[in-house]
Amino acid sequence: MSSPSDFRSLVHQPTAVWAVAFASVVAFMGIGLVDPILPAISADLNATPTQAELLFTSYLLVTGIAMLFTSWVSGRIGPRATLLVGLALVVIFATLAGSSDTVGTIIGLRAGWGLGNALFISTALATIVGAASGGAANAIILYEAALGLGIAIGPLLGGALGSVSWRAPFFGTAALMAIAFVALAVLLRGDSAPRVKVPFSAPFRALGHPGLRLLAFAALLYNIGFFTLLAYSPFPLGFDEIGLGLTFFGWGVALAITSVLVAPQLTSRLPRTLVLSATLALLAIDLAVGSLVVGTPAALVVVIVVGGLLLGVLNTVLTESVMEVTELPRSVASSSYSSVRFLGGAAAPPLAAWLAGIAGDWLPYAVAAVAVLAASVIILAGRPLLAKVDGMGAEPADVEAEAISVGDAA
Repeated sequence: MSSPSDFRSLVHQPTAVWAVAFASVVAFMGIGLVDPILPAISADLNATPTQAELLFTSYLLVTGIAMLFTSWVSGRIGPRATLLVGLALVVIFATLAGSSDTVGTIIGLRAGWGLGNALFISTALATIVGAASGGAANAIILYEAALGLGIAIGPLLGGALGSVSWRAPFFGTAALMAIAFVALAVLLRGDSAPRVKVPFSAPFRALGHPGLRLLAFAALLYNIGFFTLLAYSPFPLGFDEIGLGLTFFGWGVALAITSVLVAPQLTSRLPRTLVLSATLALLAIDLAVGSLVVGTPAALVVVIVVGGLLLGVLNTVLTESVMEVTELPRSVASSSYSSVRFLGGAAAPPLAAWLAGIAGDWLPYAVAAVAVLAASVIILAGRPLLAKVDGMGAEPADVEAEAISVGDAA
């Protein structure tokens, strides 16, 4: 915020906006909520680390696939109904997951959770933009703040509740989402954002755009690093639920700070492609260091938190780049990009566990470092295709009735 009046403009919002923002915080918490309880689930349900990691894979895979269709759904039933259906699905599947006794059942229920999250988050920004006062800029800041809070609080809440039982984080999320459902049903009257009917095939055809396709593939590789750091690290750290929760709370706070505060400063001074390629290279170095210090928990904690600082910059700049690289509606571009990107996120956790079983805990971090470095090279080599991303002074595309998916921000 550049002045007190700007801050007052940001916080003086209709109650419907705060209701959506609260629900968004809870939705984003779902990304890291299970992180601190993975070892406990593995031990209590006699699951291998690879099976436990599939809790991330099923969630992310279904979220990514569902992103291809959320714009089509929202255009037909309306943003408000899409939000409420998404919240209801999360409540149902999170409750069922907490009541389950086998890891296979929980893996399947996490997939349903991912469907609900995709429907909600892909529509949340459009709803906030339509209802917020002070313009789209304030709406986007609120959305990014909700994302950062959710990613930071998720592991902390998961660790605190997980210290009681590994089931408690699932029930806690269901309860919070139920509260969010009631708040939205009461406070969000009608559709603040207009319905935009998107052809069913639009997200698929969008990947024909060279610049968007390049960013999506680079993000796929980047997500291998992201989710190796997030989803596999609880195993070599060896902490209890509280220790893991605090570690990844620090990771989430670091990510939130750089996402909202640092990334805009960097892109106001440097081309986005330069920021992306340089930060990806730094993340590759951080992961390589992680492969060397993986046997020292304190050092690995530092690697995780530093990784959070870098991930925050990358999330925001990738989001901006996807929005600027094409003339397509942002809902279409982000859906296509997110569906490809989440393939990396879905593959990374079980891949990391499998690699560790082959050669030890160092190998997942080394492979992730290579993947992220490859993403940096792709961005550098593809700069001619991303010229629009680096354009200075270009007017942003209209954001009304368009949503940035969780894949753009997580």
